[in-house]
Amino acid sequence: MQVRCFLDTNILVYAVSAAPADAAKKEKALELIELADFGLSAQVLQEFYVTVIRKIAKPLTPDSAVALLEEFKVFPTVQVDYALIVSGIEVSLAYGISYWDGTIVAAAAALGAPVLMTEDLNDGQSYGAVRVVNPFRDATQPDRVHEP
Repeated sequence: MQVRCFLDTNILVYAVSAAPADAAKKEKALELIELADFGLSAQVLQEFYVTVIRKIAKPLTPDSAVALLEEFKVFPTVQVDYALIVSGIEVSLAYGISYWDGTIVAAAAALGAPVLMTEDLNDGQSYGAVRVVNPFRDATQPDRVHEP
């Protein structure tokens, strides 16, 4: 299975943020989610849950967070298994990034996503077949999901 892009945790978190400072990022995150051709991973969903119930300015209730997870379950999701863990370690070591970021990149690759949407890695950098796009870098740029 191949998806158009892979969304990192921060995209999902901004989509539910009520912080006024996050308004532009929220709008962009919602646009990305509306594309409906993206993949996720179990790690992203776990991080999302913990972040939105504990770490954002106006935390969601656990029930509200679970309801959102329920909506996300229709998207292709990479499970964290032994092979993904090893792949994440390999990516981490090859590119000098954290294990957690390496596993996100490995999950994107496992879904055949040519683009990883995140603000946590270097915009424009390729990690093997996966290219990072920071969708919040410049709202005036055209949709860079379509770039090769």
